[in-house]
Amino acid sequence: MAEHSANEPLLQNEVAETVHVKDTPLLVSSLNWVLKIVMWVLLVAWIAFIFLYPTEFGTQLSQKWNQATRGTVFGITGSFFLAFSGPILVIACLSIAHLIISGEEHLERIFSVATHRKKTSKHPRFRLWTFPVLVDGPFGVVSAAELIGIVLFVVFIFMAVYVYTIRNFNLLEEFQVPTKEQSVWMLELTGLRFGMIGLLCMVFLFLPVARGSVLLRLVDIPFEHATRYHVWLGHLTMLLFTLHGLFYVIGWAIQGRLIHEDKKFWKQVDVSTMDVPTLRCYSTSILDWKNIGIANLPGVISLLAGLMMWVTSLHPVRKQYFELFFYTHQLYIVFVVFLALHVGDFLFSIAAGGIFLFILDRFLRFCQSRRTVDVLSTKCFPCGTVELVLSKPANLRYNALSFIFLQVRELSWLQWHPFSVSSSPLDGKYHLAVLIKVLGEWTEKLRENILSISETEPREELPLLSHTKITASVEGPYGHELPYHLMYENLILVAGGIGISPFLAILSDVLHRKREGKPCLPRNILIVWAVKKSNELPLLLDIDMESICPFFSNKLNIESCIYVTRESEPPLEEGKLHKAVNSSVCPFSNSCGMSVLVGTGNNIWSGLYVISSTVGFIILVALLNIFYVNPFGISSWWYKGLLFTVCMVASVLIFGGPVIGLWHLWERRTSTREDYGEIKVGQVQNNGTVDHKDPSQKNQKNSTTILYGTRPDFKEIFESVSKNWGHVDVGVIVCGPPTLQSSVAKEIRFHSLSRQNHYPVFHFNSHSFDL
Repeated sequence: MAEHSANEPLLQNEVAETVHVKDTPLLVSSLNWVLKIVMWVLLVAWIAFIFLYPTEFGTQLSQKWNQATRGTVFGITGSFFLAFSGPILVIACLSIAHLIISGEEHLERIFSVATHRKKTSKHPRFRLWTFPVLVDGPFGVVSAAELIGIVLFVVFIFMAVYVYTIRNFNLLEEFQVPTKEQSVWMLELTGLRFGMIGLLCMVFLFLPVARGSVLLRLVDIPFEHATRYHVWLGHLTMLLFTLHGLFYVIGWAIQGRLIHEDKKFWKQVDVSTMDVPTLRCYSTSILDWKNIGIANLPGVISLLAGLMMWVTSLHPVRKQYFELFFYTHQLYIVFVVFLALHVGDFLFSIAAGGIFLFILDRFLRFCQSRRTVDVLSTKCFPCGTVELVLSKPANLRYNALSFIFLQVRELSWLQWHPFSVSSSPLDGKYHLAVLIKVLGEWTEKLRENILSISETEPREELPLLSHTKITASVEGPYGHELPYHLMYENLILVAGGIGISPFLAILSDVLHRKREGKPCLPRNILIVWAVKKSNELPLLLDIDMESICPFFSNKLNIESCIYVTRESEPPLEEGKLHKAVNSSVCPFSNSCGMSVLVGTGNNIWSGLYVISSTVGFIILVALLNIFYVNPFGISSWWYKGLLFTVCMVASVLIFGGPVIGLWHLWERRTSTREDYGEIKVGQVQNNGTVDHKDPSQKNQKNSTTILYGTRPDFKEIFESVSKNWGHVDVGVIVCGPPTLQSSVAKEIRFHSLSRQNHYPVFHFNSHSFDL
């Protein structure tokens, strides 16, 4: 990087062009603001209620709420559901209305506001979501906003444990428990409280893993980022549930009633006079399955399933035995169902909102993934990277930083792997490309299949064998609701190895937008790419930028610094770097592209699906209570919990299923079959990043620096950027291993905290869904 100082400035700092958009009608703008205010009020009130629930004030508030609402046909279950799960479902429905009202001009308005802010603001802005506070440790790179969330959860856990401990001592005094039995009572009461805290944490557990969730779209957190929140919550929830079970087991073992209950006790008490916490405390056998009260055996089964998922999800196990982690994690069905049997319907309704949104997403993903997607073309690079070009309909939208989940049925019917999209949505209406690095058994088999197709393809007299076919299924695309890579005038793209894949999509997207005059703020792009060997260089160097945007250097400054870490000098025969094995794959289905049945797709159809299923769930529960539960006096807690979960699943199938069917018919009618029929593999490969050509443009060659036998010195890189760019906002996107992300985040934090106001403000963003 030192050689840049002697040349012209690294990148120029120009003012973004003004984006002209239509004025938003006052009614639409006002309605959007009203929706935002209502959603924020509901969210804050909901979180505050959960936060205060363990306290005496929260308990009294909950009791008053239950007394005011339990007179309905839904009973106490409806009261708990309305308080704990209702708000998040209402927010989801309002989010749909907000996304629909915002319309297609939402992105242009965002660009207009961003451009105006850059022109009027005197200082670059810090953002909570992009400023790294913690860069090392068990949480990885943690932004300021994420740290606030972590602190709130820690405060909640410690506060709840403290408050519940005080209440446990008060219960011992109230019941005048003999001194000899106080320790056992305390163990069981503490176990009870840990279970309740775990249930409150479980309210949030399933929200981040709904890939197409409208809630994630509302706050613009893609699934790749939200997954880490699920991991954190999963560890916390399972720790609490494990302590919940452990304290009970210890208490029962001390009293000698671990397997058999104390029947004398149950003859001496009146169950109808005992409150829920006390009744739970006196469930007295690990094999107990009572009709009235907590059923322990289902809880044991649920906990065992959770422990198996927890152990196999630990990083060392998941890294070495991914398939074991994947298959074991399907036990979430056992975990959830037997949890409902364990606690009953009204306690299960506390966490039902997030679980219901996950069921909605899971069924939609199932419907989308049933379709077989055409593989239009394939390519094998000498570095062991495979490119697949997949067919898609013109009305399937995605952003440049999106990713898909891919299944190849010839390799496995169960395995789904995430890959970043390497093509821009502007590369073509009917295709999407991904780059896949051969790193494991699954990817190695995929490469062998492609090579076998390439070997048999020239012999036209012989049909392709069935084992050489590539039958793909796709879930997604998923990603940011807004393309944040277009929100900065200055971009630094840091990649490690195959992490360059999403940056190819970014480059193509920016170049297409510059050519077509679409909203696009980036003026300066610096690419920092670290690779092990030089045979990976064609992934970036073979892109013909001039064919995408002629004379792009007049509109956009692009510089690349490539570090080849395991080679001390260039290879003798550099020509070999640009040779790739091509294989055109003929479609094996009837011209079938990806399904548009995805939560991040059409707002109206996905909104109808969520709303109809939610309303249907309420209707089913009401009908069940009116015609079955209340007339027949059904009182078994575990049975009502089972009925509750059946209603959740049935509502998605009965009420959401027809909407999905109509959505599918709408897709078929709106697809442009005539245009699709004209798309040939050769045409697909003439769209920017999908077709890699030898570099032939002088500007690109001159702006690329290749360094051998060294690694990126991010301190030097950021010093150079600070010196040449000056007082600007800089978007830094990192795609690579955790160590690379930590190194970049550490330098960003250092420069942001130690520099004067005339230096840049770096905004850290990570993208790490590449295998």
